[in-house]
Amino acid sequence: MTSTSCLLCGVGGQGTVLASKLLAYAYMKQGKSVRTAETIGMAQRGGCVVSHVRAGQEIHSPLIPKGRADVMIAFEPAEAVRCLPFLKQGGTVVVNRKAVKPVTASLSGLGYTGEEMLEYLEAAGIHTVVIDGDAVCAACHSPKVLNIALLAAAAGTGALGMDVAELRDAVQQLVPEKFHALNLSAIDYVCSR
Repeated sequence: MTSTSCLLCGVGGQGTVLASKLLAYAYMKQGKSVRTAETIGMAQRGGCVVSHVRAGQEIHSPLIPKGRADVMIAFEPAEAVRCLPFLKQGGTVVVNRKAVKPVTASLSGLGYTGEEMLEYLEAAGIHTVVIDGDAVCAACHSPKVLNIALLAAAAGTGALGMDVAELRDAVQQLVPEKFHALNLSAIDYVCSR
């Protein structure tokens, strides 16, 4: 039984914690031991949120050691770069293109688009899958599907050790029924690209 370590990083309100619960559920359905942990810093005010999900035969700690994450799912480009030390050599980054401007940049009048962060990932030679979260949310008519879209893209890379069908099942089991169609449409949109 192979093990998988996935780091999810974003800012408060983007659905990082729900995404980690969906991953944990899917891994448990595979019969794996699962450990999760969240590091939340001022999340309700747009601060960083980092979720660790580790799954395998025998997992002792919920926290992923630096340099050991198989995959990083980044809801925001700067968070991807900030958490890069957790990614193992040859790991995969799935990142949302849209930047969330930090309060410090807003207050100081500095411009931040996130493009320089994406360029950094590319220049570093990291296997990076960039998702246009705005396009997915527009197609699904809801900003609340970003987390599901990023999970679907990550599942599509094979780096998560689960397929899209397992993700769909997790959505149907953990998300309230009235939101099933919306979230499943985000998976379908990502998988059709």
